[in-house]
Amino acid sequence: MAKMVKVTLTKSTIGATPKQKKVVEAMGLKKMHQTVELVDGPVTRGAVSKVSHLVTLEEM
Repeated sequence: MAKMVKVTLTKSTIGATPKQKKVVEAMGLKKMHQTVELVDGPVTRGAVSKVSHLVTLEEM
C-alpha cells in the first residue's frame, strides 16, 4: 500500500500567483481549511514545496 500524506490549505490563494493557484487546484483544494489525502511521492512533494507557504503537510 502506498504511503499517504494529508495536505491542508491553511492560507488563502488571493495573493498567490496564477501558477500557484493552479498547483493548489490540481491538488484538489478549493476552500480554506480543506484537507485532501494524496499519495506520498516526488510529484506530491514537489507540488507542496511550490506552495509551502499556503499549505501544511501531515504524514500519516
